[in-house]
Amino acid sequence: MTTHEDAGTDGTAPGASPRVQAVYGPEDLSSVPAFSGGFINFGYWEGIPLDRPLTAEDRVRSERALYRRVLRTLPGGSRAVEVGCGLGLGGTLALEEFGFESVTGMDIHPEQLERARRANARILARAPERLRFVPGAAERMPFPDGEFEALYTVEAAQHFADLAAFARESARVLRPGGQLAVTSFFLPDGADGAAEALAARLDSFADGLDLAHPLGTLLAALRDAGLTDVRAESIGAHVWPGFDHYLSGVDLPVTWPRNFLTAYHDGLLDYYVVTARHPGDGA
Repeated sequence: MTTHEDAGTDGTAPGASPRVQAVYGPEDLSSVPAFSGGFINFGYWEGIPLDRPLTAEDRVRSERALYRRVLRTLPGGSRAVEVGCGLGLGGTLALEEFGFESVTGMDIHPEQLERARRANARILARAPERLRFVPGAAERMPFPDGEFEALYTVEAAQHFADLAAFARESARVLRPGGQLAVTSFFLPDGADGAAEALAARLDSFADGLDLAHPLGTLLAALRDAGLTDVRAESIGAHVWPGFDHYLSGVDLPVTWPRNFLTAYHDGLLDYYVVTARHPGDGA
Protein backbone atom coordinates (compact mmCIF):
# COMPACT_ATOMS: atom_id res chain seq x y z
CA MET A 1 0.00 0.00 0.00
CA THR A 2 1.28 3.45 -0.94
CA THR A 3 0.63 6.69 0.89
CA HIS A 4 2.13 10.15 0.44
CA GLU A 5 2.18 12.39 3.50
CA ASP A 6 4.89 14.94 2.79
CA ALA A 7 4.40 18.63 3.61
CA GLY A 8 6.52 21.72 3.15
CA THR A 9 8.55 23.14 6.01
CA ASP A 10 6.06 26.03 6.32
CA GLY A 11 3.12 23.65 6.60
CA THR A 12 2.08 23.96 2.98
CA ALA A 13 1.77 20.97 0.71
CA PRO A 14 4.39 20.55 -2.03
CA GLY A 15 3.66 21.23 -5.68
CA ALA A 16 1.97 24.63 -5.66
CA SER A 17 3.60 27.72 -7.16
CA PRO A 18 4.37 30.73 -4.96
CA ARG A 19 1.53 32.64 -6.65
CA VAL A 20 -0.98 29.88 -5.86
CA GLN A 21 0.28 29.71 -2.29
CA ALA A 22 -0.20 33.47 -1.88
CA VAL A 23 -3.63 33.73 -3.50
CA TYR A 24 -5.12 30.86 -1.51
CA GLY A 25 -3.15 31.69 1.62
CA PRO A 26 -2.68 35.21 2.98
CA GLU A 27 -4.42 37.00 0.08
CA ASP A 28 -7.60 34.91 0.61
CA LEU A 29 -9.26 34.87 -2.82
CA SER A 30 -12.56 33.91 -1.17
CA SER A 31 -12.80 37.44 0.22
CA VAL A 32 -12.84 39.06 -3.24
CA PRO A 33 -16.31 40.46 -4.13
CA ALA A 34 -16.30 38.68 -7.51
CA PHE A 35 -16.42 35.39 -5.58
CA SER A 36 -19.40 36.20 -3.37
CA GLY A 37 -20.50 33.24 -1.32
CA GLY A 38 -17.08 31.72 -0.81
CA PHE A 39 -17.15 28.99 -3.46
CA ILE A 40 -14.26 30.52 -5.48
CA ASN A 41 -15.49 29.53 -8.94
CA PHE A 42 -16.79 31.31 -12.04
CA GLY A 43 -20.23 29.74 -11.76
CA TYR A 44 -22.62 27.77 -13.94
CA TRP A 45 -25.30 30.19 -15.10
CA GLU A 46 -27.78 27.97 -16.95
CA GLY A 47 -31.29 28.95 -15.91
CA ILE A 48 -30.23 32.31 -14.44
CA PRO A 49 -31.63 35.18 -16.56
CA LEU A 50 -28.87 37.32 -18.03
CA ASP A 51 -31.16 40.04 -19.40
CA ARG A 52 -31.15 41.95 -16.12
CA PRO A 53 -28.61 43.08 -13.52
CA LEU A 54 -27.30 40.14 -11.50
CA THR A 55 -27.36 40.06 -7.73
CA ALA A 56 -25.09 38.53 -5.10
CA GLU A 57 -27.76 35.85 -4.68
CA ASP A 58 -27.49 35.03 -8.39
CA ARG A 59 -23.74 34.74 -7.98
CA VAL A 60 -24.01 32.26 -5.12
CA ARG A 61 -26.65 30.33 -7.06
CA SER A 62 -24.25 30.02 -10.01
CA GLU A 63 -21.39 28.82 -7.81
CA ARG A 64 -23.54 26.17 -6.17
CA ALA A 65 -24.85 25.15 -9.60
CA LEU A 66 -21.31 24.48 -10.84
CA TYR A 67 -20.78 22.07 -7.96
CA ARG A 68 -24.11 20.39 -8.68
CA ARG A 69 -23.11 20.03 -12.34
CA VAL A 70 -20.00 18.12 -11.21
CA LEU A 71 -21.43 16.16 -8.29
CA ARG A 72 -24.28 14.67 -10.28
CA THR A 73 -21.71 12.82 -12.43
CA LEU A 74 -20.53 10.90 -9.35
CA PRO A 75 -22.14 7.96 -7.53
CA GLY A 76 -24.19 8.89 -4.48
CA GLY A 77 -23.22 7.34 -1.18
CA SER A 78 -19.55 7.56 -2.06
CA ARG A 79 -16.55 8.28 0.07
CA ALA A 80 -15.14 11.21 -1.86
CA VAL A 81 -12.15 13.51 -1.93
CA GLU A 82 -12.21 17.06 -3.28
CA VAL A 83 -8.84 18.15 -4.64
CA GLY A 84 -8.46 21.88 -4.04
CA CYS A 85 -11.41 22.25 -1.69
CA GLY A 86 -11.17 25.98 -0.95
CA LEU A 87 -13.59 26.85 1.83
CA GLY A 88 -15.08 23.36 1.67
CA LEU A 89 -18.62 24.52 0.94
CA GLY A 90 -18.86 22.12 -1.99
CA GLY A 91 -18.15 19.23 0.35
CA THR A 92 -21.06 20.22 2.56
CA LEU A 93 -23.24 20.42 -0.56
CA ALA A 94 -22.15 16.90 -1.53
CA LEU A 95 -23.11 15.58 1.89
CA GLU A 96 -26.40 17.39 2.28
CA GLU A 97 -27.82 17.23 -1.24
CA PHE A 98 -26.14 14.22 -2.85
CA GLY A 99 -25.94 11.82 0.08
CA PHE A 100 -22.20 11.20 0.00
CA GLU A 101 -21.06 8.97 2.83
CA SER A 102 -18.10 11.24 3.56
CA VAL A 103 -16.02 13.98 1.95
CA THR A 104 -12.34 14.72 2.50
CA GLY A 105 -11.40 18.23 1.47
CA MET A 106 -7.74 18.60 0.47
CA ASP A 107 -6.00 21.93 -0.11
CA ILE A 108 -2.44 23.20 -0.32
CA HIS A 109 -2.41 25.98 2.25
CA PRO A 110 -2.98 25.70 6.02
CA GLU A 111 -4.69 29.11 6.13
CA GLN A 112 -7.23 27.93 3.57
CA LEU A 113 -7.85 24.75 5.54
CA GLU A 114 -8.45 26.76 8.71
CA ARG A 115 -10.96 28.91 6.84
CA ALA A 116 -12.68 25.75 5.64
CA ARG A 117 -12.92 24.41 9.18
CA ARG A 118 -14.46 27.66 10.37
CA ALA A 119 -16.90 27.81 7.45
CA ASN A 120 -18.06 24.25 8.12
CA ALA A 121 -17.95 24.29 11.90
CA ARG A 122 -21.60 23.23 12.19
CA ILE A 123 -21.27 19.98 10.28
CA LEU A 124 -17.81 19.26 11.72
CA ALA A 125 -19.29 19.46 15.20
CA ARG A 126 -22.37 17.41 14.33
CA ALA A 127 -20.83 14.71 12.12
CA PRO A 128 -17.01 14.82 12.19
CA GLU A 129 -16.81 11.36 10.65
CA ARG A 130 -18.41 12.67 7.45
CA LEU A 131 -16.23 15.71 6.73
CA ARG A 132 -12.52 16.41 7.23
CA PHE A 133 -9.92 18.78 5.82
CA VAL A 134 -6.31 17.78 5.19
CA PRO A 135 -3.24 19.37 3.57
CA GLY A 136 -2.06 17.93 0.29
CA ALA A 137 -1.14 18.63 -3.32
CA ALA A 138 -2.84 17.31 -6.45
CA GLU A 139 0.44 15.75 -7.55
CA ARG A 140 1.12 14.03 -4.22
CA MET A 141 -1.97 13.09 -2.23
CA PRO A 142 -1.65 12.00 1.40
CA PHE A 143 -3.98 8.98 1.13
CA PRO A 144 -3.60 5.20 0.91
CA ASP A 145 -4.27 3.35 -2.32
CA GLY A 146 -7.95 2.86 -3.10
CA GLU A 147 -9.21 5.17 -0.36
CA PHE A 148 -12.14 6.70 -2.28
CA GLU A 149 -15.02 5.82 -4.58
CA ALA A 150 -15.14 9.36 -6.00
CA LEU A 151 -12.65 12.15 -6.66
CA TYR A 152 -13.61 15.58 -7.90
CA THR A 153 -12.02 18.97 -8.36
CA VAL A 154 -13.80 22.22 -9.16
CA GLU A 155 -11.87 25.03 -10.83
CA ALA A 156 -8.51 24.03 -9.42
CA ALA A 157 -6.87 22.02 -12.22
CA GLN A 158 -5.72 25.21 -13.96
CA HIS A 159 -3.27 25.53 -11.06
CA PHE A 160 -1.89 21.97 -11.14
CA ALA A 161 1.76 22.00 -12.12
CA ASP A 162 1.83 18.41 -13.39
CA LEU A 163 -1.35 16.95 -14.87
CA ALA A 164 0.29 13.57 -15.39
CA ALA A 165 1.16 13.33 -11.69
CA PHE A 166 -2.38 14.41 -10.77
CA ALA A 167 -3.81 11.70 -13.02
CA ARG A 168 -1.54 9.00 -11.56
CA GLU A 169 -2.41 10.01 -8.01
CA SER A 170 -6.12 10.10 -8.85
CA ALA A 171 -5.93 6.58 -10.26
CA ARG A 172 -4.01 5.43 -7.19
CA VAL A 173 -6.42 6.75 -4.56
CA LEU A 174 -9.57 5.64 -6.42
CA ARG A 175 -11.01 2.20 -5.88
CA PRO A 176 -11.80 -0.03 -8.87
CA GLY A 177 -15.04 1.28 -10.32
CA GLY A 178 -14.47 4.70 -8.76
CA GLN A 179 -15.37 7.86 -10.63
CA LEU A 180 -13.45 11.07 -11.30
CA ALA A 181 -14.79 14.49 -12.29
CA VAL A 182 -12.74 17.58 -13.13
CA THR A 183 -14.15 20.95 -14.10
CA SER A 184 -12.00 23.90 -15.04
CA PHE A 185 -10.80 25.94 -18.00
CA PHE A 186 -8.37 24.54 -20.57
CA LEU A 187 -7.08 25.33 -24.03
CA PRO A 188 -9.34 23.71 -26.65
CA ASP A 189 -7.97 21.57 -29.44
CA GLY A 190 -6.33 23.65 -32.15
CA ALA A 191 -5.70 26.71 -29.96
CA ASP A 192 -2.20 27.27 -31.35
CA GLY A 193 -0.33 30.10 -29.66
CA ALA A 194 -3.04 30.42 -27.03
CA ALA A 195 -0.67 30.40 -24.05
CA GLU A 196 1.07 33.58 -25.15
CA ALA A 197 -2.19 35.25 -26.09
CA LEU A 198 -3.75 34.42 -22.73
CA ALA A 199 -0.74 35.77 -20.85
CA ALA A 200 -1.08 39.03 -22.78
CA ARG A 201 -4.78 39.37 -21.93
CA LEU A 202 -5.12 37.86 -18.47
CA ASP A 203 -2.88 38.66 -15.52
CA SER A 204 -3.57 35.29 -13.89
CA PHE A 205 -1.85 33.55 -16.80
CA ALA A 206 0.96 36.12 -16.95
CA ASP A 207 1.91 35.74 -13.27
CA GLY A 208 1.67 31.94 -13.15
CA LEU A 209 -1.49 31.62 -11.07
CA ASP A 210 -3.29 29.91 -13.98
CA LEU A 211 -1.47 27.53 -16.32
CA ALA A 212 -2.36 27.19 -19.99
CA HIS A 213 -3.05 23.45 -20.03
CA PRO A 214 -4.42 22.03 -23.29
CA LEU A 215 -7.49 19.90 -22.73
CA GLY A 216 -5.85 17.07 -24.66
CA THR A 217 -2.99 16.96 -22.16
CA LEU A 218 -5.39 16.20 -19.32
CA LEU A 219 -7.34 13.60 -21.30
CA ALA A 220 -4.16 11.82 -22.36
CA ALA A 221 -2.81 11.89 -18.80
CA LEU A 222 -5.96 10.28 -17.43
CA ARG A 223 -5.83 7.53 -20.05
CA ASP A 224 -2.11 6.97 -19.50
CA ALA A 225 -2.81 6.58 -15.77
CA GLY A 226 -5.12 3.68 -16.59
CA LEU A 227 -8.47 5.42 -16.24
CA THR A 228 -11.20 4.58 -18.72
CA ASP A 229 -14.35 6.18 -20.17
CA VAL A 230 -12.49 9.49 -20.34
CA ARG A 231 -14.86 12.15 -21.65
CA ALA A 232 -14.95 15.94 -21.88
CA GLU A 233 -17.95 18.20 -22.30
CA SER A 234 -17.72 21.93 -23.00
CA ILE A 235 -19.88 24.04 -20.68
CA GLY A 236 -18.33 27.39 -21.57
CA ALA A 237 -21.60 28.74 -22.94
CA HIS A 238 -23.04 28.44 -19.43
CA VAL A 239 -19.97 29.85 -17.65
CA TRP A 240 -18.30 32.76 -19.42
CA PRO A 241 -21.26 34.99 -20.45
CA GLY A 242 -22.88 34.82 -17.02
CA PHE A 243 -19.65 35.45 -15.15
CA ASP A 244 -18.81 38.42 -17.37
CA HIS A 245 -22.31 39.84 -16.98
CA TYR A 246 -21.94 39.60 -13.22
CA LEU A 247 -18.53 41.32 -13.35
CA SER A 248 -20.07 44.16 -15.36
CA GLY A 249 -22.03 45.12 -12.25
CA VAL A 250 -19.17 44.77 -9.76
CA ASP A 251 -16.76 47.56 -8.87
CA LEU A 252 -13.56 45.77 -9.90
CA PRO A 253 -10.16 47.19 -8.92
CA VAL A 254 -8.80 45.83 -12.23
CA THR A 255 -10.37 45.28 -15.65
CA TRP A 256 -8.47 42.25 -16.96
CA PRO A 257 -10.96 39.58 -15.68
CA ARG A 258 -13.42 40.84 -18.33
CA ASN A 259 -11.03 39.37 -20.91
CA PHE A 260 -12.00 35.79 -20.03
CA LEU A 261 -15.14 36.15 -22.14
CA THR A 262 -13.29 37.57 -25.15
CA ALA A 263 -10.66 34.82 -24.85
CA TYR A 264 -13.48 32.27 -24.96
CA HIS A 265 -15.08 33.94 -27.98
CA ASP A 266 -11.70 33.97 -29.72
CA GLY A 267 -11.20 30.23 -29.15
CA LEU A 268 -8.26 30.62 -26.76
CA LEU A 269 -9.82 28.76 -23.84
CA ASP A 270 -13.01 27.00 -22.82
CA TYR A 271 -14.58 25.50 -19.72
CA TYR A 272 -15.08 21.73 -19.47
CA VAL A 273 -16.42 18.95 -17.32
CA VAL A 274 -14.10 15.94 -17.66
CA THR A 275 -15.11 12.54 -16.31
CA ALA A 276 -13.32 9.20 -16.09
CA ARG A 277 -13.60 5.86 -14.35
CA HIS A 278 -11.19 3.54 -12.57
CA PRO A 279 -11.39 0.18 -14.36
CA GLY A 280 -12.95 -2.68 -12.46
CA ASP A 281 -16.33 -3.34 -10.92
CA GLY A 282 -15.45 -2.16 -7.41
CA ALA A 283 -16.17 -5.55 -5.94
